[in-house]
Amino acid sequence: MRHEIVRMERVTYVEQGIKKLENFNLQIYTGEVMGLIPVNAHGKNAILKILQCNPPLYDGYIYYNGELVNSWRGPWKKSNRVSIIQAQNRLVNGMTVADNIFVLRQGFRQYVLQMSVLKKQLAPFMEDIGMDISADTRVENLSAFERVVVELLKAVVMGYRMIVLDEISIFVSRKEMVKLYQIIRYYTEQGFSFLYISSHFEEILHICNRVGFLCNGQLQKIVQETDMDRKNLQECLEGYDRNVWGYPENKHLHKVGKEIYLEGELPGDAMLQRFSFSVREGECVTLQMQDNQLLQACISFLTGENSRIIMDGRKRRISMDKEIAVVSAEPANTMIFPEMSYMDNLCMGLARRMRDVWRGRKIRASIRREYAPVLGEAVFDLPVEELSQRQKYQLVYTRIGLQKPRVAFLIQPFMGADMPHRRFIWEMLEQLLDKGIALVLLSVNPLDTWLVAQRTLKLENRRIIEEKQELEEHQLSYSFMKDKQA
Repeated sequence: MRHEIVRMERVTYVEQGIKKLENFNLQIYTGEVMGLIPVNAHGKNAILKILQCNPPLYDGYIYYNGELVNSWRGPWKKSNRVSIIQAQNRLVNGMTVADNIFVLRQGFRQYVLQMSVLKKQLAPFMEDIGMDISADTRVENLSAFERVVVELLKAVVMGYRMIVLDEISIFVSRKEMVKLYQIIRYYTEQGFSFLYISSHFEEILHICNRVGFLCNGQLQKIVQETDMDRKNLQECLEGYDRNVWGYPENKHLHKVGKEIYLEGELPGDAMLQRFSFSVREGECVTLQMQDNQLLQACISFLTGENSRIIMDGRKRRISMDKEIAVVSAEPANTMIFPEMSYMDNLCMGLARRMRDVWRGRKIRASIRREYAPVLGEAVFDLPVEELSQRQKYQLVYTRIGLQKPRVAFLIQPFMGADMPHRRFIWEMLEQLLDKGIALVLLSVNPLDTWLVAQRTLKLENRRIIEEKQELEEHQLSYSFMKDKQA
């Protein structure tokens, strides 16, 4: 009989009067990788909170390693031995890898630290998984992939038999993901269990034994190991198929304009210090980063106050130029300014072209008349912090459309987005392309952007080259959907 490491039985969880989970059931067995595809994000954070912290439940029972740890009658334990690895760094900067793994853990009682001893303790763990990360490396100097490995090793050393990996491929490159899969398989053989959360079922197929579909706080369906193939997963996602896999068939071709030549120089010791490439007006291009370290160098360059880029032979200051726009990752959290009104937030990009917009009442009234049918009349009178997530994204992308730059750089535009939200972002990008704006999408994972981009530019051997071939799994999936629709 298989041993359960986690069981969530008929769980209903309410937070601030809102049902986050309703009659939720989930079993995860020892030594398996359980996949979770969030069809929408409602309830995902609640699952992570319940697994780790045992908050009060409205109904249901939680078992960890065969022991009842939480129920509607009240939590039996304050927390569970569950590790959650996400984009957010949970290691302590300023300390070494060995310090984070061995010293910063419950039960460590040595007052005199001997680095040589810690190195010897870490060596067999690294050898087991085929990694070579120095024990005395400070964690702020680790790559994103190395940081994930260190967090995983910390969980193993602390005896956390349940490890959650939440949307790891957002910041870990495709090549590094292959190595991570090998590490996960090694630890499942040692009896560790994983909950692998991803919106891409290509990843789920590669690593997971089973997969469940989360929608509106309920687990709609679980696909068993014997049925884990692409066809079954796609049939389970018929609504997603219609919205997403039909997208390349339904979208119209954009009229491309003049070619724009871009050159720049990244700061620091980035693998690619100088770069140059071209993109046409009305074209969408993915700039695929080799790893998160290079992505961070590009972000620093694009968002630097005094950074300059050469466009069509002319040097321009990115932060001030009317022909260039930059959209940060998760712009609803990073590009909305609560101290400003909705209209002021909307006109920030336009101010680069029309400085009188701040004083011109007629201009602002004209903007309101033009965009109220699209954005809604009510949003113009709301404080921006009261806007929904969708309204905030719409505000940011409409701001870019008003500015109408020649080139817009979008940093990981689908980061943190569930499936309906991804579709909405695609529609926003389509509107920018219709205006003739060239879009450059920065990403480490090609799965995020392949549907919307016409070309992929990839870093290889310290230079940018064009990726000629589409990913095989995308071709198979898309071909399957075309046959199905026919």
